[in-house]
Amino acid sequence: MMRLDNIALIHVENLTKVFEGSFVAVDRVSFDIQRGEIFGLLGPNGAGKTTTVKMLSTLLKPTSGTAEIAGHGIIDDPDAVRRSIGIVFQDPALDDELTAHENLDFHARMYNLNRQQRSERVGYVLKLVGLHDRADLRVKKYSSGMKRRLEMARGLMHYPKVLFLDEPTLGLDAQTRRSIWDYVARLNKEEDVTVFLTTHYMEEADFLCSRVAIMDHGRLVVLDRPEDLKSSIGSDLITLECSDSGRFAERLRKEDWVENLKLHAETMIIGTKHSAERIPEVVNIARDVGVRVTSIETRKPTLEDVFLYYTGSKMRDSEPNTVDRMKTTYRQWARRS
Repeated sequence: MMRLDNIALIHVENLTKVFEGSFVAVDRVSFDIQRGEIFGLLGPNGAGKTTTVKMLSTLLKPTSGTAEIAGHGIIDDPDAVRRSIGIVFQDPALDDELTAHENLDFHARMYNLNRQQRSERVGYVLKLVGLHDRADLRVKKYSSGMKRRLEMARGLMHYPKVLFLDEPTLGLDAQTRRSIWDYVARLNKEEDVTVFLTTHYMEEADFLCSRVAIMDHGRLVVLDRPEDLKSSIGSDLITLECSDSGRFAERLRKEDWVENLKLHAETMIIGTKHSAERIPEVVNIARDVGVRVTSIETRKPTLEDVFLYYTGSKMRDSEPNTVDRMKTTYRQWARRS
């Protein structure tokens, strides 16, 4: 899937965005992405993922810091950056009254592709995303999954070096989401395009990405290959909730079988080997120090565990609820009034 040549196709250095009211959406983010990668930026809604993509795609000027894509600076040479990238946003941007072919042809004209180039390219990218037999169907008759595939095809029309996918499977059912993953992997391989993917679906990042960066509250928390991120917190995990967790954690850290231990409120994550064999020992130690264990489980680590370990909250706990969204909307309205 991935063909790397040790060239940093995307270089990001201390990229920062501060909005009106001193809200820091992206806070001094730095990373490199090599040619051929599928790179995942993982985090909850509001983490700063979309703001980062907007700055890298020149749609939003950074407050400070900078970035280069294919050797072009997002501040110094934004036109060259735009020629080097394709982008698929969260919100659909297709004309529903046009056919798939017409949508792609119009997009290609904006990049000055001639008639022959347009004809060849439209047919090729539609076949690439499995829509060649629906080329003359109006987009308003497409399913949500078909529309996402068409948007990916449109992002490829001008032969970009980098394809940005901002939450490409948001709102899709599980079966459609999995089919989109297969198309993303195929685009990366057959188009030799570097993919920058933002998502809050753990399994999506784990399945697709050669490397994953976890972002939370505007900051890059950790970055590595999915398998290395998972192994960094232990080959096996024991997750437990208990009374007096601070005292219990202090006692458990003295055990030589504890590879690492993180405490978040009443939840404790212990990295170890052969975790199932350690359960009786954990329970005995708890009894000896007078701690009551209310729940305990063992499992292999997942990216959800990695997120909890490094941020202190579960991904779903970080999602804004309806009341939070209403409060945010009200504050935005009040500032404009």
